[in-house]
Amino acid sequence: LQIEADARGWKIGDVIRMTDRDGYDNQPYFLPAGDAVLYTSIRDGQADIYRYDLTDGATTRLTATEESEYSPTPLPDGSGFSTVRVEADGTQRLWAFDLNGENPRLLLEDVAPVGYHAWLDPTTLALFVLGDPATLQIAQLESGTATVRDSDIGRSLHLSPQGGGVTYVRKGGADGWTIGDLALEGGDVRTLVPTLPEQEDFLWTPAGQLLMGHGSKLFLAAPGGTGWQEAADLSGRAIHDISRLALSPDGKRLVVVGTRPDTSPLPARTALVLIRQP
Repeated sequence: LQIEADARGWKIGDVIRMTDRDGYDNQPYFLPAGDAVLYTSIRDGQADIYRYDLTDGATTRLTATEESEYSPTPLPDGSGFSTVRVEADGTQRLWAFDLNGENPRLLLEDVAPVGYHAWLDPTTLALFVLGDPATLQIAQLESGTATVRDSDIGRSLHLSPQGGGVTYVRKGGADGWTIGDLALEGGDVRTLVPTLPEQEDFLWTPAGQLLMGHGSKLFLAAPGGTGWQEAADLSGRAIHDISRLALSPDGKRLVVVGTRPDTSPLPARTALVLIRQP
């Protein structure tokens, strides 16, 4: 989807359909070079990691295991990707693979059940650990340990733009759902902005704004600002029920996960959005 930013929002152009099928294609993440996207695809009841190359539009299956893999995330050194693996006995732990989907290895042996994760630095991770409620845990790769830092959180985890912290959705506050930023040193949580209604997927833009989707629209907000401002309406591009988002490192490409207008709530459809900066 070609987009040009101006004072009135984003002008929308063409859509490139990364996937368009009956099934689950979700959890996209750009590789550091911005030339490919990793994502989870469930086919024949099996969840594996796939790669979509922007240069030629080719799709490659990276994992083909008896287990299921979710939430592919590039490793900090770019040598591969980490993923939440559902093991044969149902245990969900964090694993890593090489970029070609080979050489699986367990990263955190004693931390489970992991639902989602984000790298904060080469040895530190933020984890969404399943439970009632789900907890935010900070894990150290070298020791293999994790510490609970908050509870009743959303699944979307991101490194704070200034570093040294993690940004996430807090669900249990008196003011409803909000996006908070936890400083690893000191443990203070700064409230940035309320979420859009019942939405927990967001990301940071290179300009330091927060981006969320709701229905068929994209919204931007500045931390501590006046709230969410509409940036684009994708209903005319047959993108509905926007959930997960992924932004390329240079901020010029956006992946949007939505649903077909004639189905509810699945199958998912993943679209590549191309952004032309002003």
